[in-house]
Amino acid sequence: AKAESELMHWPVQIHLVSPRASFFNDADLLIAADCVPFAYADFHRDLLKGRVLLVGCPKLDDINAYFDKITQIFSNNSIKSVTYAHMEVPCCFGLVKVIQQALLDSGKDIPFKEVTISIKGERL
Repeated sequence: AKAESELMHWPVQIHLVSPRASFFNDADLLIAADCVPFAYADFHRDLLKGRVLLVGCPKLDDINAYFDKITQIFSNNSIKSVTYAHMEVPCCFGLVKVIQQALLDSGKDIPFKEVTISIKGERL
């Protein structure tokens, strides 16, 4: 059977999305490192379904800009949960602390979890 896309909005890049976009209201948020959708074959079915997506690279992009944008998103919207999907490589772990600090600075108690994907495309 043909797989269907679970993407519900556009844009998805952290740098491009408005922190006041209506799709953030009552959203389960998935923040994914750039490589995850390519490495993890079940990305749409297993991780993206029912979630609002933000994508970025903690190694190549401006992590301080990410912090500001993510803090604004948490502060200005009613986010129900946050999942960060990242690869097992060291550079991907940099965004964990950014997300956790943004949650603290927003003053909101939003459930947070991590999903780690191996370089072979397996969910760890």
